[in-house]
Amino acid sequence: MAAPAPGPGAASGGAVGGAGAGAGGGGPGGRLPSRVLELVFSYLELSELRSCALVCKHWYRCLHGDENSEVWRSLCARSLAEEALRTDILCNLPSYKAKVRAFQHAFSTNDCSRNVYIKKNGFTLHRNPIAQSTDGARTKIGFSEGRHAWEVWWEGPLGTVAVIGIATKRAPMQCQGYVALLGSDDQSWGWNLVDNNLLHNGEVNGSFPQCNNAPKYQIGERIRVILDMEDKTLAFERGYEFLGVAFRGLPKVCLYPAVSAVYGNTEVTLVYLGKPLDG
Repeated sequence: MAAPAPGPGAASGGAVGGAGAGAGGGGPGGRLPSRVLELVFSYLELSELRSCALVCKHWYRCLHGDENSEVWRSLCARSLAEEALRTDILCNLPSYKAKVRAFQHAFSTNDCSRNVYIKKNGFTLHRNPIAQSTDGARTKIGFSEGRHAWEVWWEGPLGTVAVIGIATKRAPMQCQGYVALLGSDDQSWGWNLVDNNLLHNGEVNGSFPQCNNAPKYQIGERIRVILDMEDKTLAFERGYEFLGVAFRGLPKVCLYPAVSAVYGNTEVTLVYLGKPLDG
């Protein structure tokens, strides 16, 4: 979760900036104990923590050595809604740091159809009952490299079309009528959970999963999506079953987790998991 940012003195105030002068052991104050650093870090925001992680190896280890430390617990409590923390939405995330990361990768309130809104829990999309409209949403962060996994599940009726997949920034998130919005052009790739069709560039790319009598999606069932930007593939899992690779040859562009829905008052939840586990 580290990224270049302004130095810690600017990001987190004089106290932390001054402590940094002796953090590596060369300053007059010597190296601050990890417990003291942890206490200071627990008051900082994510952007400030990113800056602090760049100061020295000691600070980096203090921040990232324990993903359930007071630093991440405190940031999690400040950043995430109570509903998200007390329900089972984040039950598959093993640490406070993972929960903070998931929130950073959740649905964007500024990159969705005008007919949907993101609930207070920060992870669930609610589609308003608007006739003759298909409505979607993208996440805040997309991916152009690495391997990534996230879970998606419907918490209401699917209607005639319910699509999960990925989209570029150029893909539309709203259109007239009830259609498979994800996969309707060359900027998105989707799996329609209603009829099990794979969709891209306005065409059906076959059924999925490729087996006889594939089971229909059940409301509340979590589908795991796996995006591999190194192999340029998109795959899906249901429960502990790997369903296979759905799309190959993805372009080397920034791709965002996305969904599209048509049923009024239905809800869709998306939770970023991080790097997928092999095996």
